[in-house]
Order: sequence, then C-alpha cells, then structure tokens
Amino acid sequence: MSIETKASVLPPKGKPKWLRVKLPTGKKYTELRGLVDKYKLNTICTSGSCPNMGECWGEGTATFMILGNVCTRSCGFCGVKTGRPETVAWDEPEKVARSIKIMQIKHAVLTSVDRDDLKDMGSIIWAETVKAVRRMNPTTTLETLIPDFQGVERHIDRIVEVAPEVVSHNMETVRRLTREVRIQAKYDRSLGVLKYLKDQGINRTKSGIMLGLGEQEDEVIQTLHDLSEVNVDVVTIGQYLQPSKKHLPVQQFITPDQFNKYREIGLELGFRHVESGALVRSSYKAHKHIL
Repeated sequence: MSIETKASVLPPKGKPKWLRVKLPTGKKYTELRGLVDKYKLNTICTSGSCPNMGECWGEGTATFMILGNVCTRSCGFCGVKTGRPETVAWDEPEKVARSIKIMQIKHAVLTSVDRDDLKDMGSIIWAETVKAVRRMNPTTTLETLIPDFQGVERHIDRIVEVAPEVVSHNMETVRRLTREVRIQAKYDRSLGVLKYLKDQGINRTKSGIMLGLGEQEDEVIQTLHDLSEVNVDVVTIGQYLQPSKKHLPVQQFITPDQFNKYREIGLELGFRHVESGALVRSSYKAHKHIL
C-alpha cells in the first residue's frame, strides 16, 4: 500500500530520518547570525526556524516578512498568529532595505501576512519595499512571495509595476483540500493571480505546494498540470510539518522517492525549475530561480 494512495494513513511516531537536519554551521552563517542578533533584524529564516537557513545564508539568500506578524486569515497549516494586525509601519521599506544591506544579501525573498483589513491589502507597502531595496541594494535580486490580494487586479498591478525578478504566489495544496487548508483562499483565484502576473509580463512566476495533508498522487499531478497551464516557471514541493497541536495534523510523510517522482513529472510538464523534497520550502534555492 502506497502512502500516496490512501489519505487515512497516519504518520509514524517520530520524524523519518530524511527529515532530520544538522544545525546550521559555517563562517558565512555565523557572521550573518551575529549581524541579525546585533541589529535585531527580522528575517523569516530565524523566526520560522527554517531547516535550510544555514544553506541559504551561506549562498547569500534570506527571506524577510513585511506588514507585521499578525495575519487576517486563519489557514490551518500556518504558524503565524491570526487576529487584528497592527497599523502599517510606513518606515518598514527602509528598514528592510537596510537589513539587506547590512547582511550583504545577494538575493532577497520578500513575503508578508495577508492584510485584508487594508483598502490596498498591503500592496502599497509591498511596492515601496521593492523600490527601497533597489535604491539601497542595486545589485540585489528580488523574489516577492505575495498574497492573493483577493484577486484585485489594481493591487496586483503595483507588484507588476516594480517588476521583481521573480513573483511567487503559493497554491499550498490541491483543489480538494483548499477549503480546509486555506480557509479564506480559493484554488481558482490563486491560479488566476498567477495567470494574471504572467499575462502582464512578469518574466518568472513561481508557486509552491505542501504534501502530507491527505492529498492523493493524482491530485498532486493535476495541480502541477494546472500550474503549467497558467505558464508558471518554477514550482516548489515540500513536506508539511504541523506547527502546533492546534494546526492540521500530518497525514503522511512523503518518501524521497515520491518527491523525486513529482520532480520528474514537473520537468516533463515544462517547468524551468522544480524543487521537490521533504525539506524544500518556498524560498529554497531561490537564487537559482532567476537564472
């Protein structure tokens, strides 16, 4: 019996060996960790305890979250706090740009909480942050991992106008599980955002999905087909891990062989890059996705 063909399979006690990672080390990591602590810089790498932090920092890549740390949505997979967000910090773009300069980041990934409480849904701060990073770090390349902005084109246009090297929006899961996993999101709306970005001339679009939430193999393959049909260039596929007991439980631990299979299928569908593995996250090897 395959763990991909029966959604009720429960995970074994303890994480499998392929999910165990070594503590980050190396001169570059140590230097950047010291700068983050000294200047109290806010990276999602540290706050999210990303397993790839040492590897990414060693390659000059880091991820920064803007628009606060309280989200207006309550996705069943996400460890970010849900509630009433704080007021917008209009000096945030300069702070993020300064952090990137201090850390000497070669490729920066920007992401954010959802801000459905704002008329512009945070899109103005998004655009101003990209502009500030470019002013202060002219050689740094950028990936923006954006929310769906409820599919409102005038908000998405602000991202298009500043033209990051990569624009990413995650599907997160398969169609059947979207309502449970991403309560306030819609599968087709996310596909529509990715299509709109490409239609408006964004050179490189990207999306990511998590596995282990009870999806079937054919559903994952269908999601890959859906992404290829809207001309997405890069796909990341990783293992879902439960942030706390309040979040959705892990239904399956996907094997390395299965991840490799999805990678091969993705490449056959024509994606430029497919990162597929248990420890893969949205920003994993992000610097390679601009090539």
